[in-house]
Amino acid sequence: QVQLVESGGGLVQAGGSLRLSCAASGRTFSTYRMAWFRQAPGKEREIVASISSSRGSSLYLDSVKGRFTISRDNAKNTVYLQMNSLKPEDTAVYYCAARSEVSVNYDYWGQGTQVTVSS
Repeated sequence: QVQLVESGGGLVQAGGSLRLSCAASGRTFSTYRMAWFRQAPGKEREIVASISSSRGSSLYLDSVKGRFTISRDNAKNTVYLQMNSLKPEDTAVYYCAARSEVSVNYDYWGQGTQVTVSS
């Protein structure tokens, strides 16, 4: 079992930056692939970025490439999402999620943190 708690959301003007954090419980954090998802009102949830358990690879949604960076600190059981050059269309609830490397679905989810970008 993994419990995830996000923090760092808030209100920011377009062009600004935020860093989201996701603290995980449990001793097996380093074995999980981690991801950030987001869901805007009236839209489906989409995966924004993911990072492998070994920090060997990361993947990004096309619309955030070059602006967002996912990273993890396995010693602190924490995954981060650095968001720069924010746009109003980045406004959404952001969720942290975890899965084992052999799973297809993300099995563990945080409660979400609101990010609002004003124009």
